[in-house]
Amino acid sequence: MAPETDKLADPVFAERYRAMSARDARFDGQFITGVHSTGIYCRPSCPAVSPKPTNVTFYLTAAAAHEAGLRACKRCLPDAVPGSPEWNVRDDLAARAMRLIADGTVEREGVPGLAHRLGYTPRHLGRVLVAELGAGPLALARAHRAQTARLLLAGTELSITDVAFAAGFTSVRQFNETMADIYRTTPGDIRAAAKGRPAVRSHPGASRAASLTLRLPARAPFDGAAVLGFLAARAVTGVEVGGDGAYARALALPNGPAVVSLSLGGTDASPHVVCEATLSDVADLAPLVARIRRLLDLDADAQAIDEALASDPALAPSVAAAPGRRVPGAVDAEEILFRALIGQQVSVPAARTALARLTDALGEPVDLGGFTRLFPTARQIAEHGREVLRGPAKRIDAIVDTARALATGELVIDVGESREELEARLLALPGIGPWTAGYVAMRVLGSPDILLTSDLVIRQGAAKLGLPSEARGLAEYGARWAPWRSYAGMHLWRSSQA
Repeated sequence: MAPETDKLADPVFAERYRAMSARDARFDGQFITGVHSTGIYCRPSCPAVSPKPTNVTFYLTAAAAHEAGLRACKRCLPDAVPGSPEWNVRDDLAARAMRLIADGTVEREGVPGLAHRLGYTPRHLGRVLVAELGAGPLALARAHRAQTARLLLAGTELSITDVAFAAGFTSVRQFNETMADIYRTTPGDIRAAAKGRPAVRSHPGASRAASLTLRLPARAPFDGAAVLGFLAARAVTGVEVGGDGAYARALALPNGPAVVSLSLGGTDASPHVVCEATLSDVADLAPLVARIRRLLDLDADAQAIDEALASDPALAPSVAAAPGRRVPGAVDAEEILFRALIGQQVSVPAARTALARLTDALGEPVDLGGFTRLFPTARQIAEHGREVLRGPAKRIDAIVDTARALATGELVIDVGESREELEARLLALPGIGPWTAGYVAMRVLGSPDILLTSDLVIRQGAAKLGLPSEARGLAEYGARWAPWRSYAGMHLWRSSQA
């Protein structure tokens, strides 16, 4: 058998090669095309002449392509695309590690810290990542730093030195060597080649602080108005504000508070989100971008999800009316847990009132972009929550006890958890039931296959579509929507409001 025929006999390779040959943009970010005859790697939609199968290797990560000695294509910029949806769809060790790496864990805690978060030794973690993704944790983090640096070079006027340290490099020399190795050019040349870049304004007297505007690409189709509307409807006074296709908030990042404002841009075929951010420390840019992408679910494979859900005649009209529906995520895992605990069994307006009262009393005061508070921390709620919270004593006990468990480290919630582990830890706590555990897993982890059958609004939406509205019947019917039940739930939510 000829080498080309042999490669194409592999169904995974054949599928990816067809997508690459068709220059199908919906696969951008889902895999990378390594072309060994030219020594470069590209996004699947690169307009260059399609290489022969014998010269091609497909990779899941840019880091794996770097490890194979390839450099990034200057024509298609393969790192300027939506990320892979695999890290939400998958819930294994490799996917959990990728979520933490994107959040900057290696830069803050090193590989030992990453391994500890995941519950494995650094050696075992390295073996798994190399086997699954073609690169170890250091290489994956290095690729992520390089992508962040290119974003800063192309989109800001920060000095080269500031870009280096903001992206997580330990020295300018290391930064220059990495950029030359990956992009085969200098940081100055990357900046010079960027066109139409927005300016960054550095704050006087705070060399690490900055305000900047970025474009975050979304995978089409993208119902951005709906996800921003979801967030705006639940905005907590003093912390958030939203409306008319925009959403803004104050949030805590690893190196200090920040403010971010989000609005929609681009076209239906190539949507993006305009992200205007003011950071206390520009080193927080990478975790900010990762969290905003998760908040808006920008990397979801919307076309595949819509095709699967539209195959059910009951959901097809909703999918046609609102293609690219997203599942809102989180910028702070602990905040989502407290929102769920305070919001369960009450209306959205009542939850907003309670959360605003709690935030006004306990949240750290800030003066950033018109915002006055940060959402209170678990420690603040554990120490003073009883003075502010109202309602049944058992409900208050559950909230305060959960806050105490988070503050002491007895309970840990972050994007590095698996759904099974996270839900089990939550359900073990008094006052937390399946709805709360599922809702938190869906929003914190981006889990795509959770149907909240006990949710009243979802059941009302199901009834409007002629589907079973009783929890057990809806669960049985909803099994046909796997593995996209979270997205089906968003369509049911939409139907309840129609």
